[in-house]
Amino acid sequence: MPIYEYFCFDCKKRVSVLFRTLAEADAGAAACPDCAGPRLRRLMSRLRVLRSEENRIESMAEDPSLLSGLEQEDPRALAHFMRKMSDETGEPLDDEMNEVMDRLDSGESPESIESSMPGGDEGQVPGDGA
Repeated sequence: MPIYEYFCFDCKKRVSVLFRTLAEADAGAAACPDCAGPRLRRLMSRLRVLRSEENRIESMAEDPSLLSGLEQEDPRALAHFMRKMSDETGEPLDDEMNEVMDRLDSGESPESIESSMPGGDEGQVPGDGA
């Protein structure tokens, strides 16, 4: 069952029209699903490419601009990388991680953030074993 996108000249909207068969689509008897107007112009549909999670992660590893800030230990680059990873894997960040990303974006060091978070090393001096 093909779905085609149209611009409706009557209601001035971009609409999608579902046809039951290719023959019905070829006949061109489309009507706007919003206003039932017959004055439609078929649009070029957007292309969507499905990629595996592995492929998305590999393409991130090949992006030198994404990794360059990480090599320089820039907190903003770490936040950008983590948000990109979330987008690419489809795993949303929870409220706590969003707070961490905002703090990284402001330039705060990961160590400072970790020590101030619940369960962090708050009050400990690195290497004192306490």
